[in-house]
Amino acid sequence: MIKFFGGPLTGLALKITWVETAICSVIGMMITVALITFFGDYIQRFFTRLFQKGEPKKKKKFTRSNRLAVRVRRRFGLIGISFLTPILFSPIGGAILALAFRYHKRDIMLNMLWSACVWGVIQSLFLYYAKNILF
Repeated sequence: MIKFFGGPLTGLALKITWVETAICSVIGMMITVALITFFGDYIQRFFTRLFQKGEPKKKKKFTRSNRLAVRVRRRFGLIGISFLTPILFSPIGGAILALAFRYHKRDIMLNMLWSACVWGVIQSLFLYYAKNILF
């Protein structure tokens, strides 16, 4: 759920087929995306209350990762964010990013689903065939 590439690695270690690995990777990502998408505001409020002591600190607004996220959004929109989520942003980061840019929850879920399917198959196939070639 935290890092998408962990699913195919785990599937390889458990010696299950690449199809099962891809399906489990997609399910894991979509569970994470659904939790963040539908319960993100509750989670944020909980952690804000839990860790906030005294006056809130001022954050840097323009960090390297913020600039990258804004560039991706301006060029490619939600499709770009969804496409890069498994390989660059992680499922948690991609879902938070899509919510921060105020995309509709249904659109977030659909775009993240196709992205998870594409990357799940690509990464699973790559790992399974790379293992056969290397070992």
